[in-house]
Amino acid sequence: MKVLEQIRRLTARLRRQGKTPEDAEDLVQEAFLRMAIYCEEGNEVRSPSAFLARTVHNLAINSAERERVRAAAPEPIEDLDLVDSSPPADEVVAAEECLRRVRHALTAVSARTSDVFFMHRLQGMSYAEIAEHFDLSISAVEKHIAKAMAVLGPIMHELYKELQR
Repeated sequence: MKVLEQIRRLTARLRRQGKTPEDAEDLVQEAFLRMAIYCEEGNEVRSPSAFLARTVHNLAINSAERERVRAAAPEPIEDLDLVDSSPPADEVVAAEECLRRVRHALTAVSARTSDVFFMHRLQGMSYAEIAEHFDLSISAVEKHIAKAMAVLGPIMHELYKELQR
């Protein structure tokens, strides 16, 4: 069989299997290259057309497997559009300053009142959960929160004014 006829036959087979013309040509070229290397290594090819057909078949299977793996693989991280949802640095600094001022103001009340306030406001615990944690009544928790709010009222008013500027 002539070489050009062999190339056309192998390319047509690959095209029937769904390969693009470019991919089919690349696979046939790779098969010829592999046969040449095999012969250069001192090996004898008794049936070049059978060798090429089998090599093209194996290369097509490998190519299809690579495509399947590539399609199943997640996008490379550099191709992803990542959005940084963290607040800007100036807002973080402002929030830390606010928390520092609140902590300082709460030094005017007992440690228990401060703890109750932070458990409710920062940790999101309910009055019932706090009461159970400290073995208090819900009424006692309410009183601790009220004391903390009384101390923090002026600070909060000040912070609100600063935010309005």
